[in-house]
Amino acid sequence: MLTAAALIGGTAHAAPPREQARSAPLLNPDDPNGAWAGYSVEGTGGAQPRSQLAGAITGMDVSGHQGDVDWPKAWADGGRFAYVKATEGTGFRNPHFVQQYNGSYEVGMIRGAYHFALPDRSTGAAQANFFVDNGGGWSKDGKTLPGALDIEYNPYGDTCYGLDGAAMSRWIADFSNTYHARTGRFPIIYTTTDWWNRCTASNPDFAPNNPLWIARYGPELGALPAGWGFHTIWQNSDRGPLPGGQDVFNGSTKQLTRFIT
Repeated sequence: MLTAAALIGGTAHAAPPREQARSAPLLNPDDPNGAWAGYSVEGTGGAQPRSQLAGAITGMDVSGHQGDVDWPKAWADGGRFAYVKATEGTGFRNPHFVQQYNGSYEVGMIRGAYHFALPDRSTGAAQANFFVDNGGGWSKDGKTLPGALDIEYNPYGDTCYGLDGAAMSRWIADFSNTYHARTGRFPIIYTTTDWWNRCTASNPDFAPNNPLWIARYGPELGALPAGWGFHTIWQNSDRGPLPGGQDVFNGSTKQLTRFIT
């Protein structure tokens, strides 16, 4: 099996036409809860997806901004899986991680952890190791989602973290390959189509190994990032019955079981 590093070869790819370039609002670097999956996503946050199939498996993603979550209520409201922010860079840990990660498990949800990437702060390997060492691991227990790499607009500075497409691709491969070496799984990649095509120069080479968690707020999924022909999870809103981001798994319960194991 080829690794991401072998696939990209350190080469940037020509970018196809994309959405108009934009920047995201900057966050307070002293916020004790840091950034979160979807902070930079544009769209209609309250829109319900028209392309969601009946019986779809719904879930959520949370960070320190949600505080201690009422997990029995989230289950009653239809949540069946959850991604919980664990880390950011190499110095930030979600102060509510234990309550959120263990609480989701205790009510019966499938859960996993995500890492908010800061590629201008340290290497991909360093951040992958920090993530695994602080709750981001994976086990074949039938209840744990593979760790997720949240890579989107820079919350604290330059949109692409000061990296060109080739350098960004190498950073992501470094994280992905290190995570795989530590856990036996490649991480799912959370991103937006615009950011990915802009900041990796539309690199298609991660799709064979890394499942896609696409962020797009609105009633339609829209175009996917370069390389991916389908998505695994769609974060379609930041408002709904569940705390945090509203997510839908692209498949049946049997397919979700296969994905996590």
